[in-house]
Amino acid sequence: MSLYQLGDEQQASLQKIRKRVIEAIGKNMDLYGITLSAGHLYGLLFFADKPMTLDEMGREMEMSKTSMSTGVRTLLDLKMVNKVWSKGSRKDLYEVEYDWHQTFTDFFAIKWRKAVETNLLVLRKAIDELNRLIEQGGEYDEFKAILQQDRLKMKQAVAYYKWLDRLIDSLESEEIYKLIPKEEVQD
Repeated sequence: MSLYQLGDEQQASLQKIRKRVIEAIGKNMDLYGITLSAGHLYGLLFFADKPMTLDEMGREMEMSKTSMSTGVRTLLDLKMVNKVWSKGSRKDLYEVEYDWHQTFTDFFAIKWRKAVETNLLVLRKAIDELNRLIEQGGEYDEFKAILQQDRLKMKQAVAYYKWLDRLIDSLESEEIYKLIPKEEVQD
C-alpha cells in the first residue's frame, strides 16, 4: 500500500511519526561527520518505498539539486546509500543501505584504518628516533629517563592501535557478532 492511498488523517499521523524519526536520525548523523541536511536526506530515503532521483528528493526536502547532489555524494562515499539501476530510467536512482550493521562497519572501518595507519607510521618513526637518541647516550641521565618514558608511552599507543586494527578486522570479518550477536527482529 502506498502512502498516497491512505486517508488524510492517516497520512498526517504517519508523516508526523516519520518526521520525528528523520529528525532524530539527522541529529545523530554528526557521529558520522554528516551534516543535518544529509542526515535528513538519509531519513527520507530510509522511508522511501522505492529508489528516488535527485529531483524527487529535492521536491520532498525543498532543497536545491546541488545540495541534494552534495548530500547524496557524501552518503554514497560512506556507503550509506547505494546507486541503483532501473529499467527505463535515464536518471540516477538512490536507495538507503538498510543493513545498519554493514553501514557501521564500512564507515568506522574506513575511518579507523586510516587513523591506525597514520598514527602507527608516526609512532614507529618517533620510537626509532628515540631509540637513536637513547643509544647515543650522553651524560644527561635525566634526559635519557625522559626519552625512555616517552618511548614507553608511544609503545603503549602502538599496542592500542594494533588492538584497534584487530577490532576492525573482527568487524569486517563479522567475528564480532559471535561475541555480540545482532538483535533478531520480530514483526
